Amino acid sequence: MPAAERRILLADADAFFVAVARQEDPEGAGRAALLIVGGRPGSRGVVCSASYECRAYGVRSAMPIARALQLCPDALCVPVPRTACSRRSRDIAAVLHQFAPVVQPSSIDEWYLDLSGTEALYHHEPLAVTAARIREAVREATGLTVSIGGGTSRLVAKMAVEDAKPSRGASGVHCVAPGTEAAYLARFRLADLPMVGPRLAERLERTGLVTVAEAQQAGEARLVRALGERAGTWLHARVHGVDPSVVEPRERQKSVSREDTFARDLDDEALLERELLRLAVRVSADLRGQALEARTVTVKLRNRGFQTRSAQRSLPLPITTEQAVFRVARTLLRKLRRSDRTPVRLLGIGLSHFEGRDAEATQLGLFEDMPAAGAARGVGGGPADAVRAPEDDAREDVRDRALTQALDRIRARFGAAAILPAGLVDRRQDPGPRVEEDPA
Repeated sequence: MPAAERRILLADADAFFVAVARQEDPEGAGRAALLIVGGRPGSRGVVCSASYECRAYGVRSAMPIARALQLCPDALCVPVPRTACSRRSRDIAAVLHQFAPVVQPSSIDEWYLDLSGTEALYHHEPLAVTAARIREAVREATGLTVSIGGGTSRLVAKMAVEDAKPSRGASGVHCVAPGTEAAYLARFRLADLPMVGPRLAERLERTGLVTVAEAQQAGEARLVRALGERAGTWLHARVHGVDPSVVEPRERQKSVSREDTFARDLDDEALLERELLRLAVRVSADLRGQALEARTVTVKLRNRGFQTRSAQRSLPLPITTEQAVFRVARTLLRKLRRSDRTPVRLLGIGLSHFEGRDAEATQLGLFEDMPAAGAARGVGGGPADAVRAPEDDAREDVRDRALTQALDRIRARFGAAAILPAGLVDRRQDPGPRVEEDPA
């Protein structure tokens, strides 16, 4: 289908976590203009979302709660209502499915819709009119509002949704007319475009290209000379609003992850490995619950200064059991700790590069910006894990899988805490309260 005939929308829930928290607690969070969602005062969590009033004080997502309260001391802080957010996300998606033949979730609070070919169904009304009706239907059904951007591609819809937000004084809908994509994008910086990361933006800036308009004027030949054939051709199309990616019912899953922020920084190696085991049990259960197997394991550390390091390893064969996940993760953790033993504020495990029958299922809340498979970021080299050679630590035998199947049956019947690895039984070693982070 020619690009000019495509009708793509992106629905983005407005201040989603804040809005859900207010719905769940109308007498508390519902009455607070200054609201931070992410954790209680004094916790070591980070801001998941903040009300627009708090943002005016400089509060931003991923900021430590303590810092956010320094900027906005009168704000009310509440934990993330995770179960309610998942439920309300499904409620919004159900409304969107009533309007579009294809709906693709991009995150817990964003959905792409493809209305191509539905012109007659909507009596050939402008796309913006249809989008406004969708927005009103979501509000009536859920009590939540969405901003909707539209255009002939996912790229244009993504850029347009920011101009639709009521927080910017807009109406909640902004659609870019076919044929005007390049003119619309010309006012942005190249760094604003999705998939143009910091490194590419810096590389372009060194060649004198900072804005989309400058890249448009440079032409394809100059972009190819600066970036190479593939990247230059890709960027030339992108700055003109050309994006052939399609909206699919299900987005290919990239990773599953679990991470915790501790009440106090941990520097004891045995205690860190105990917490790593706890995470391995949880993240491997998530993996098996979606009928997936992973070939890449990533371990992530963050210190008190919010410096984040990670290391990952790709395996010759996929794994699924908590035993194998823990063994590989432990090797990576020891490698990270050999190069830097700074006390740890946050610890996480991510699993990616999936195999399995549901490898294209949608996943909400993932590690972002993972390095390429087999790479390590901010990590020095070192000898192999002393407990098990690297080539053996990922080996998953018949006994591992049989044991895992038995554990899953017990936990399914009696609860996740019904049976635990021996290393997690002694609660005297517990480091105290944790904040379960949502990487989304």
